[in-house]
Amino acid sequence: MVKPIIGITPDFNPGNREDMGGKEPTYFLRARYLQAVQDAGGVPMVLPLVRGLTQQEFLLQRLDGLLVTGSGSDLAPELYGERQRYPFQRMSEERAQLELGLSKLAFRHALPTLGICGGMQSMNVALGGTLIQDIPSQLATKIQHRPKKSATKTAHLIHIEPSSLLRRIAKRSSIAVNSSHHQSVKSVPSSFQATAVAPDGVIEAIEASTHPFWLGVQWHPEYLYRQDAIQKRIFFALIKAAKQFAARRT
Repeated sequence: MVKPIIGITPDFNPGNREDMGGKEPTYFLRARYLQAVQDAGGVPMVLPLVRGLTQQEFLLQRLDGLLVTGSGSDLAPELYGERQRYPFQRMSEERAQLELGLSKLAFRHALPTLGICGGMQSMNVALGGTLIQDIPSQLATKIQHRPKKSATKTAHLIHIEPSSLLRRIAKRSSIAVNSSHHQSVKSVPSSFQATAVAPDGVIEAIEASTHPFWLGVQWHPEYLYRQDAIQKRIFFALIKAAKQFAARRT
């Protein structure tokens, strides 16, 4: 069987980020995402930042799966009906429009989709969900969701709901995950389910039971999959679903 093509969303510097190309508009994507897809048997494709649902639909028709990646910046709170309450870096409009548009289309067309960290948050907002803008400011918790240690190290446990896609992948009711986020999902759309939580109640995974493969995880499995078989199975599950999607389309 031909390997499935997995579209991967990049970060984007429009010309104001010294850490990503300075004044030169620059795409940015950690190689770990592409390598994880390759190692699981897929062909990674870095996606261009096309605008408008018509062009995004054209792009999506060339894909067998979608990976919405993490980000160091935040979606504009106006996108989920709130004003910005804390002075954090905002995601570029170009990237936000791509991720929100592709997430809507992927959900509509039943395209296998995996969202990681900020990618999960984009998937949630795209279909009408909301976010906690800053966990330390808004929640009373002792868990450090943005610890200083490397993302190659686990930070806390999560509990996984029975009968969920993630439980079928993990084959366990709780697993250890890394953590690198200050925001989290607050409310999920009616078509979604929160299927994993941290001990303090922060949502760590979302799914849509009506979709063949729609999974968002708040942690970063691309940092852990080489030494953690459960994290590796997340990427293999995406590739398996993408192969099935491609087979149905032909």
